[in-house]
Amino acid sequence: MTAHHLEVIETIAEVIVWITALCWAFHSFIVVRGLPRVPDLLLQPNVPLGLGPDPAPTLTVIVPACNEEAHVAAALLSLIAQDYPNLDILAINDRSSDQTGAILDALAAQHPTRLRVLHITELPAGWLGKTHAMALAARNTTSDYLLFTDADVLFTPDALRRSVSYLVKSGGDHLVTYPSLIIRRWDEAVVLGFIQVSSLWGARPWRVSDPRARRDAIGVGAFNLVKHSAYEQVGGFEALRMEVVEDLGLGRRLKADGFAARLAFGRGLVNIHWASGALGLAHVLTKNIFSALRFRISLVLVACLWLLAFCVAPFAALWIELLRLPALIILLAVTLEYRAMSRQSGIAPWNALLMPFGALLLVYALLRSMLVTLVQGGIRWRGTFYPLSELRRNSAPVK
Repeated sequence: MTAHHLEVIETIAEVIVWITALCWAFHSFIVVRGLPRVPDLLLQPNVPLGLGPDPAPTLTVIVPACNEEAHVAAALLSLIAQDYPNLDILAINDRSSDQTGAILDALAAQHPTRLRVLHITELPAGWLGKTHAMALAARNTTSDYLLFTDADVLFTPDALRRSVSYLVKSGGDHLVTYPSLIIRRWDEAVVLGFIQVSSLWGARPWRVSDPRARRDAIGVGAFNLVKHSAYEQVGGFEALRMEVVEDLGLGRRLKADGFAARLAFGRGLVNIHWASGALGLAHVLTKNIFSALRFRISLVLVACLWLLAFCVAPFAALWIELLRLPALIILLAVTLEYRAMSRQSGIAPWNALLMPFGALLLVYALLRSMLVTLVQGGIRWRGTFYPLSELRRNSAPVK
């Protein structure tokens, strides 16, 4: 290779890294300015509901559980302890083979005024287990509001009151109270911190409530609070029977149909430990990350290339004198985004230094999810195997 060729390669590399630096700098400016606009429920007036002339709206919390004997009791007890006045908790034992059903029945016997239990023994054709369980539960309540949550989520006693109060007063139809992640290991912080920051390139939390920002829709399995009438009008989970990422699917359909979406922070109100360690997190993503990309190989490859180009390569450029300045700009921009997000996440900004590690883990998770799904011809979830052809054929289109 001649000196001229080397010079051309260096010039191209410098241009690419500078473009990447400008993208990160612009994006961090938007993030740092936008995130403080997301409402914080802990800063809202802490006023009890139902003390005025109008009673508090009725609320049913729907908790699907399949083989959750290790977590479900703590989750339900945190819901039973809520200070929300008109509360009904509906737990669904979805074909569990462990002691989940017995635990639910024992808790219902101890708290008959707050907790009801449904038992599912068979899964109808054309349904995923979780969407079927939640659809069945929604048909068994007439409450004004529905909260769909998971069987391993822990709530502080005022979480539901603060959330419903904000949704009602803001005139919204759908609310995600952003979950706080319980982090027990350093590598969990690295991976989760990166996932949170990188997700800001997709959906902008401060634009969720903007009806014009159609792409900024959100749904989170730990906390999807929705007005019952809105849920019915978009077809409920009957319209999402084979949707693996049903939480995001519901949020997208609600916003696409013109319902008022809301997102709020509230650190510590809704808490979940996603998985143990970086590899545990990668394995958890195996089921749903390929589905989130609509089972399209091309989207997986594009996502992997973006992660390598925008989140790994710039850090390697720190060791090349010609590229050091734009690489330092990228590092500064990334650190500012971590710092902006730390208000909710509690993940220290210094984790930005380990962003390449988080990016590589996400690349691994993307490729693993795609390859495992393709090799076995589908996904195995809640003890049932779903063929890829059926998932692709019956999954609801994104509106």
